[in-house]
Amino acid sequence: MEKPLITQAMIDAYDEYTHLMLDRRGFMDRLTKLAGSGAAAAAIAPMLAANSALAAQVAADDSRIKAEDITYPGGKGDIKGYLVRPAHASGKLGAVIVIHENRGLNEHIRDVARRVALEGFIALAPDLLSGEGGTPSDEDKARDMISKFDPAQPIADDVAAVAYLKTIDGGNGKVGAVGFCWGGGQVNMLAVNAPDLDAGVAYYGAQPKDPAAVAKIHAPLLLHYAGLDTRINAGIDAYKKALDDNHKQYTVYVYEGANHAFNNDTSAARYDKKAADLAWKRTIDFLKEKLG
Repeated sequence: MEKPLITQAMIDAYDEYTHLMLDRRGFMDRLTKLAGSGAAAAAIAPMLAANSALAAQVAADDSRIKAEDITYPGGKGDIKGYLVRPAHASGKLGAVIVIHENRGLNEHIRDVARRVALEGFIALAPDLLSGEGGTPSDEDKARDMISKFDPAQPIADDVAAVAYLKTIDGGNGKVGAVGFCWGGGQVNMLAVNAPDLDAGVAYYGAQPKDPAAVAKIHAPLLLHYAGLDTRINAGIDAYKKALDDNHKQYTVYVYEGANHAFNNDTSAARYDKKAADLAWKRTIDFLKEKLG
């Protein structure tokens, strides 16, 4: 069977489904119209979605790392997290919070935490759905749970993660954060709310809604955006102006031709290896500079 053609309109419809108000039925109806048939839509939908079977670039039992599930004190109660260290580190290391997408702490984000650890950091991936019982296996349920969050709660839990990592055994006292999609927006808000954050990297993350909040940012920021991501990119200019007006240290990269979630290599339709590899190199170089 010939591989189905995936168009930008299909990718945009999926983005609307996963981030805005389009429900599953509405998404499949639109995809059927775009694909030409229900059968074609059924074949294309899994290619747009993330496939957890493709998650691991670094195996969970890789001998180069030490990984464990932990809890740390959050804003209102204990938060579950996935903590990963290099197995044979020499000296104290910078720490990085890895903030998940709106699917919760899934296998892909655990794998990203392992990748961060292999670069010479202590990596902590919090499960910001801990207060709701933890990340469910059903991604639609996870997205629904996150959409109903009190926005202050995950920020408080991320701020608590900074405090936890500041004094963690083997750490050098410097803490950065990297987040993707919803997690990218959380990095921006963490920078607003954690004056002791040492570096923030936001992948296609929503910008702070209140420009005045930007004045509270102390951490240098690295901001990755996808050229085709019109929904998120609509806020870039206002964010840059607020950062400039408040004399903040930041760098913006826009990856032309790339879609929202271009770093997520479990999504066949949206993953862009060239953009992902370049953004990752820039991310690791930035974190090593700021947290070393």
